[in-house]
Amino acid sequence: MLFDSHTHSSFSPDADRAADMEKMPLTAREYGLDYITVTDHCDCNYWLPESEKDYKEYPKEDSIMFGCRDYALPSIKKALALKAGCDNFLCGIELGQPLQNKQAAEQILSTEGLDLVIGSLHMNAGKADFYYLQYNKMDISEIYTLLDDYFSELLEMCKTVPFDSLGHLTYPLRYIVGEYGITLDMSRFDNKIRDIFCTLIRSGKALEINTSGYRQKYGRPFPDAQYLKLYRSLGGELITIGSDAHKLSDIGAGIKDGCELLREFGFEYVTLFKDRKPQNYKL
Repeated sequence: MLFDSHTHSSFSPDADRAADMEKMPLTAREYGLDYITVTDHCDCNYWLPESEKDYKEYPKEDSIMFGCRDYALPSIKKALALKAGCDNFLCGIELGQPLQNKQAAEQILSTEGLDLVIGSLHMNAGKADFYYLQYNKMDISEIYTLLDDYFSELLEMCKTVPFDSLGHLTYPLRYIVGEYGITLDMSRFDNKIRDIFCTLIRSGKALEINTSGYRQKYGRPFPDAQYLKLYRSLGGELITIGSDAHKLSDIGAGIKDGCELLREFGFEYVTLFKDRKPQNYKL
């Protein structure tokens, strides 16, 4: 059984406009996947206000990128309709920054029909997305502070937000390490990452292995091998896998490699969420 539990359609503002949701189930079959879950962006801190005037006050570089009310709700509606006629298609959402707008998060979390809610963090409170930051103009101490704040907010998310799977842990390294080539001492965050894993395990939430890093300069998944090994050693069993595809041609990318890595560290199952309930399938 092969799944891709993290994908984006054209409803996500940063996705390929040709990523037609109706083509996703057929593409998944062509690539040998048994299930595909669409998880378009709903970044809570950019939940679209009622008035167009208020919307224009958002920073342009951020407001055009992130899935707000005008993107997330139509995506869910479309996905639910498509799911009714496809036996390999599931409806999810990527819930970004839920602590930065709890009301928006609660509204999405109460939506009926969702199969999977991925909890994710693309930017610290009051900061731009890690994608936009210019790390070559920062002192290393400033970068470590950003990462410390990132892991602290993730830990609080894991404790208080009822999502299903934690998406792309170590996401900032895609840019800090992958794009800027900055060397980091990640051991300073070991305790917080351990606490994140223990919280996930206690609360019955899953960890995601996000294979997008395989096709990027970073060259490895999020999180990478050392953290997958730690999660397993702590008793972690629930683990979803997703390509984080933003175009049809990336659906399923890296999934087989990710499954092989999981087997290497003693994982026996990969988790698929249906109706927000975990189902484990033998690797």
